[in-house]
Amino acid sequence: MMLVTVAGPPSSGKTSIVVRVLDQLKKDGLRVGAVKFDCLSSTDALAYQNAGIPVQTGLSGNQCPDHYFITNIEACVAWAQEEKFDLLVTESAGLCNRCAPHIKGCLAVCVLDNLSGLNTPLKVGPMLRTADLILVTKGDIVSQAEREVYAWRVRQANRTADIVFVNGINGQGVFDVVRLWRAGMSESVIQGSRLRFPVPAAVCSYCLGETKIGEAFQKGNVKHIKLTQAITPESVVAGSNA
Repeated sequence: MMLVTVAGPPSSGKTSIVVRVLDQLKKDGLRVGAVKFDCLSSTDALAYQNAGIPVQTGLSGNQCPDHYFITNIEACVAWAQEEKFDLLVTESAGLCNRCAPHIKGCLAVCVLDNLSGLNTPLKVGPMLRTADLILVTKGDIVSQAEREVYAWRVRQANRTADIVFVNGINGQGVFDVVRLWRAGMSESVIQGSRLRFPVPAAVCSYCLGETKIGEAFQKGNVKHIKLTQAITPESVVAGSNA
């Protein structure tokens, strides 16, 4: 069985694209399924169900989505194997842009929104930087110049991945996605495999339910900001006169 991990910021269009790709792969004779990982709630399972794609939903609640993903991926793969799927896709939203849900030996896909800002690719962490295939949505809404600048920003963050502009609503670009998807898939072994990048660090007292503010209540993995003297117009003038 093959596993593909799909990640990207919320509302970037991941589900629409994955549904279209899996629908095409179904027509090509593959048995496919999906697992949607989210935090508090998700209605994306309806899109999969309407397309006739078996789907499970996992909500991490107050737990880090990456940690929740890692501790549940084996169960998801076991479900896919019981259902005799040829391909399982996991979809997760990078809620903090530091998420790292990609696994070595499995095709890694990142979906970005062209409307999110030209500097967004430089702010997105491992889910973009370690991806094999990067899909950019909503490029039809911006100018050609903006698309090219955005693609250049993406390339700055990831110099090796394939980049495809795709529209999950009308299907434009999906043919290229399916072609690259098929070329990048391989048999996946999850047990004993490794993440492509460490997940966000934990655990601190606030991870465990602490609500009081103050150094006395901060335990575990705590990182302090390094504050420097603020630069003001007055300090600039004083420095120039020194």
